[in-house]
Amino acid sequence: MKKDQLVTRRTLLTGIAALGAAGAGGALVLGPGDGAVSPPAPLPAPGPPQRSPLKPSAYRLQPLTGYGAPRATPRRPPVRSEPILRMTGRGRTLLLTFDDGPHPEYTPEILDTLAKYKVHATFFVCGEMADYNRDLLTRMADEGHTVGNHTWSHPLLTKLSRRRIRSEMERTSEVVEQAYGEAPRWFRAPYGAWNRAAFQLGAELGMEPLAWSVDTLDWTTPGTGTIVDRVEEGAAPGVVVLSHDAGGNRSQSVRALRRYLPELLDSGYHLTVPRRRLI
Repeated sequence: MKKDQLVTRRTLLTGIAALGAAGAGGALVLGPGDGAVSPPAPLPAPGPPQRSPLKPSAYRLQPLTGYGAPRATPRRPPVRSEPILRMTGRGRTLLLTFDDGPHPEYTPEILDTLAKYKVHATFFVCGEMADYNRDLLTRMADEGHTVGNHTWSHPLLTKLSRRRIRSEMERTSEVVEQAYGEAPRWFRAPYGAWNRAAFQLGAELGMEPLAWSVDTLDWTTPGTGTIVDRVEEGAAPGVVVLSHDAGGNRSQSVRALRRYLPELLDSGYHLTVPRRRLI
């Protein structure tokens, strides 16, 4: 074989081996969908980079797509003409609910008492309070409590436009979902003032309207003993108790809970959270 033919043959064999190695390496490259992708195109000759890498803020804030199964759209609850007042079912089951928080002083004390007796409650939070105390919503989620929507700024809904009511609800739901981990499924109108728009918009946002059947009137600061008496005298199967953990000095509400909670448990009541079994 001639010398020039031998050089050409060696050059071809070297090129084929190089392409084979590149193809084998490319078959192991995984894309965002966790599957194999086509081998990359041959790299250009080495040289200086054509552009600088992205700054951290340019890629860390980009959303990740294509991972996991899509979220199931929750079924919209029916549009009611009046709020739910009590639970259904058998047994001595009772709901404790707290409005207007979370408050950095009173809410943790209430959570401590509930944790001591291994009891769950429902907190109807105001968005502007929740926004400043997101850690408390995270704690509520960790400890198994339910968080409901009590509007952003606690306005009288019957005096607001439909657009404003939606804004009050939506802003609060967004904060709850971010801090609690899921959007609220329950809504309570401030002052118990319901209207048609509140029922309709609440349903559109996936929430049921929950009121109460026993009002402690603790916001009037009537005294710890009076709050305890109102809870114990009103206790009955299916009852929903209204108290507050913000909106003023709630030290009486905190002390009252410490007194009536163990007494309710000793009387055979099961304290729980709403699970769409209400009327």
